[in-house]
Amino acid sequence: MTSSIPALATRPADGSALQAVFLDMDGTLVDTEGFWWEAEVEVFAELGHVLGDEHREVVVGGPMTRSAAYLIKVTGADITVPELSVLLNTKFEERVNGDVPLMPGARRLLTELAAHEVPTALVSATHRRIMDGILRALGPEHFAVTVAGDEVERTKPHPEPYLTAARHVGAEPHRCVVVEDTHTGVTAAETAGCQVVAVPSVSPIEPAAGRTLVTSLEEVDLSFLRSLVKLTHRA
Repeated sequence: MTSSIPALATRPADGSALQAVFLDMDGTLVDTEGFWWEAEVEVFAELGHVLGDEHREVVVGGPMTRSAAYLIKVTGADITVPELSVLLNTKFEERVNGDVPLMPGARRLLTELAAHEVPTALVSATHRRIMDGILRALGPEHFAVTVAGDEVERTKPHPEPYLTAARHVGAEPHRCVVVEDTHTGVTAAETAGCQVVAVPSVSPIEPAAGRTLVTSLEEVDLSFLRSLVKLTHRA
């Protein structure tokens, strides 16, 4: 399932092999990973448990159900995964409250991709309820397709979200570039067969074949993204 935003036709420009760009949301385009952790800490404090920082890297970037199940297991909290998911989403929404800080370079990159009519998708493990609120800050007009974590059978780290995005924009995965900030997202994108630009946020990401590491979206522009697919085809 995707949003009602119509998909754009793919059209490689200037001889580029790049067909589409897929972007993660939390920690990649918007500076919200800290909000999620604060929500988790607060909810568990209300349940009578203290979350240590050692759990943060485990849950970052993961699907809500996996993170919730893990935190229940390590704390022994008397709550179900669906109940906890509702509490976490509510606490997160309270923190965002319509004011979402964008990561450095995010606005410029989205504007450039739109100006050159590069089909772009927002692909997140976050639920649609949360995604739609953040989309208002990002600008829904920047995305041909949006895929939320509760709209696929298997979310990240499974490749289904990125394969779904590729299918809806009519692109071949190996001619798409994914921008991600966590191991979970990188695994999903690489398993889907996409080229990956990793912008680590909370946890470090190691270099690997087909994976390009940068320190900020300020280092990423359309020319850079096109070069990654061209290099793949030459190889």
